[in-house]
Amino acid sequence: MATTEHPSPSRIRAWMLEGLSDMGKAGRAAAKPEPELGHKGQPWWRVMCLTGVDYFSTLGYQPGIAALAAGLLSPVATIVLVIVTLAGALPVYRRVAEESPHGQGSISMLERLLTFWKGKLFVLTLLGFAATDFLITITLSAADASTHLVENPHLADVLHDKRMLITLVLIALLGAVFLKGFLEAIGVAVALVGVYLGLNAVVVVTGLWHVVTEGHVITDWSNALTAEHGNVFVMIGVALIIFPKLALGLSGFETGVAVMPHVKGEPADTEEKPTGRIRGTKKLLTVAALIMSAFLITTSFITTLLIPEKAFEAGGEANGRALAYLAHEYLGNAFGTVYDISTILILWFAGASAMAGLLNLMPRYLPRYGMAPHWARAVRPMVIVFTLIGFLVTWIFDADVDAQGGAYATGVLVLISSAAIAVTIAARKAGQRGWTIAFAVISAVFLYTTVVNIIERPDGVKIGACFIAGIILVSLLSRLARAFELRVTSVELDDMAERFVRDIAHRTGRFIANEPGSRDTAEYRDKIEQIRKDHDLPPQEDFVFVEVTVTDPSEFEAGLTVRGEVLHGRYRVLTLESSSVSNALAAFLLHVRDTTGSIPHIYFEWTEGNPFANFLRFFLFGQGEVAPVTREVLREAEPDRSRRPNVHVG
Repeated sequence: MATTEHPSPSRIRAWMLEGLSDMGKAGRAAAKPEPELGHKGQPWWRVMCLTGVDYFSTLGYQPGIAALAAGLLSPVATIVLVIVTLAGALPVYRRVAEESPHGQGSISMLERLLTFWKGKLFVLTLLGFAATDFLITITLSAADASTHLVENPHLADVLHDKRMLITLVLIALLGAVFLKGFLEAIGVAVALVGVYLGLNAVVVVTGLWHVVTEGHVITDWSNALTAEHGNVFVMIGVALIIFPKLALGLSGFETGVAVMPHVKGEPADTEEKPTGRIRGTKKLLTVAALIMSAFLITTSFITTLLIPEKAFEAGGEANGRALAYLAHEYLGNAFGTVYDISTILILWFAGASAMAGLLNLMPRYLPRYGMAPHWARAVRPMVIVFTLIGFLVTWIFDADVDAQGGAYATGVLVLISSAAIAVTIAARKAGQRGWTIAFAVISAVFLYTTVVNIIERPDGVKIGACFIAGIILVSLLSRLARAFELRVTSVELDDMAERFVRDIAHRTGRFIANEPGSRDTAEYRDKIEQIRKDHDLPPQEDFVFVEVTVTDPSEFEAGLTVRGEVLHGRYRVLTLESSSVSNALAAFLLHVRDTTGSIPHIYFEWTEGNPFANFLRFFLFGQGEVAPVTREVLREAEPDRSRRPNVHVG
C-alpha cells in the first residue's frame, strides 16, 4: 500500500531558512555580490533596462493619472514635471552615483552624516518610506496589470468584476516565484523594455498623426483651456500647483542607483574609485530620463486631446490604461491585445524588481542595527512577509490604481528629497559653493512638491507612517529580544595584549573589569585591594585590568580590537572599544578561552542604582549593570557551563 511522504517540519524549516548561515555570517548584512570591476558587468544600456522595468512601466498608468489630476492642463503640468526631472532629479542622482558608487544610494549617504540613535531612527524613517515606495510599486503595478486584463475587449465580459482577485493572484504569483528562487535577468528586462517602448512609440506616433490630421482637436483643446484658465501665465501658475500630483513620473531614479554594481566598469577602475562604473551609470540615468521625458510629454498630449474626459474617471475605459485605450481605439483589438500583454508583463516585472529591491534594502541595514529577527536574514520568510503586506495594502485600497497613487508618490518624493538634501550637504562639505546653492534650490523644490503632495493626498503619508511605525516597533522589539546576543564579529589583539593574555592564562587567568576614571595609581591600587577583600583572595594573586570605552552605543555588530599597555610601571591594562561594555567583555573572555585553552575569571563590583534604569542604560547607551549582563551574554553564547568563563561579583 502506497504512502504519501509529508515533508518533516525540520525539512520545511531548512528550506525556509536556506542560505541563512551564509547571509548572516559574521553579522554581515545580506547583499548581492557585486560584479568585479573592470571587464565584468553589463553595458550601461542593458542595465538601464533593469531601471526601465520600474521607470518606463509607469507609462501604463501615468497618463491616465495625469489627466485625472490636471484635466486639460495635463500636458502643461507634465512639461513642468519634465523640467523638474531633467533640471532637478537627474543632477541629484548623477551626484549620488559619484558619492555612492556601490549602489547604497542616498540613505547610505545620510547615514554617514548622522551618528548614534538619531542616525538610526532617521534611517529607519527613510526605510519606512522606501518600503512604501517598493511595496506600493508591487501592489499598484499588479492592480494596473489587472486593469489592463479586465478592460481588454476579449476578456471584459468574463473578468469585469474580478480585478481584486486578479491583483491578489498576481501578487501571490510574484511571491511564489521568489520563494522558488528569483534572479534578475537583465536579458529578460532588455526584451520587455525594448518591446514595450517600441509598442508605445507606435501608439504615440499614431496618436500624434490623428491629432495633426484632425485639426479641430488642437483647436478645441486650446479654446477649452483658454476658457477655463484665461491666459498662459495663469495656466503656468496652476500647472506649478498641480504638477506634484504627477510625481509618479519621477520614479526609477533610486532604482537606477541601486543597480550600479551591475554596470560594466573599465580596466583601470578600483573598488575605491570605479570611474568607469560611475560614468556608465550617469549615462544610464541621463538616457533613461530623456526617454521617459519624451514619452511623458507626448503621451500626456495625445491622451488629453484624444480621450473623452469621462473615460478617465473611476470605472471609465481609460482609467489606469489611457495608452491601452488609444491602442485599441486606433490600432485595433489585435494590436491592443498585444499592447495589453506587453504592459501586463512589464508591470509584473516592475513588481519583481521592487520585491528584489526590498529584499536587498532591508537586510542591508536592519541586521547590522540588531533590528531584525534572526530569520530576517533569509529570503523566503521575508518574501512571505512582504507578500502578506501586499495583500493587505491591495485590500485596503481595493486594488484601485488612482487610490494608491498618493502613497506611491509620497514614497518616491521623500526618497528624492532626501537624496537632494544629501548631495547638498556633500557639495557643501566639498567646498563647492555653486553646486551647494543649486542643490539647495532643488531640495527646496522637492520639499515643496512633497509637502503639497502630502496635503493634497494625505493617504500617502498615512500609509508611509504605518510602515515607519511598524519598522521602528519591530526593530526596537527585535533589538530588545537580541539584547543579550553575542554580537562581536571578530577579536584582534595587539602584541602586548597577546603577551598579557598568554601570561595571565598560564598563571591565574584572573581579569578585573574596571570602569576607567582618572587612571592614576590610586585607582588601580584601590581596585585590586577591593577585589581581594570582596573575594577573599590572597595578596600574591596576579590580575590584568580590562577597560572598555563605549563608542557608538547604537551600533549592534562590530569587530573588537584589544590593546595592551603598562601603566605606572606595574599595572597591566587591556583597553577595548565597543558599543557595549558587557558584550565586549564576554567576547574577549570567550576569545581568551578559545586561544589559550583555559577558563578565565573576571571580577566585578556591583553597580549602584535602580536595576531597571541600569538595564535601560545598557540597552540605549551600552553601559548600566555590567556584571549580570556579561554573565547572561556568556550564558547564551556558551550553553556548556563547564566551558563558560567565570563571572565573580562582589
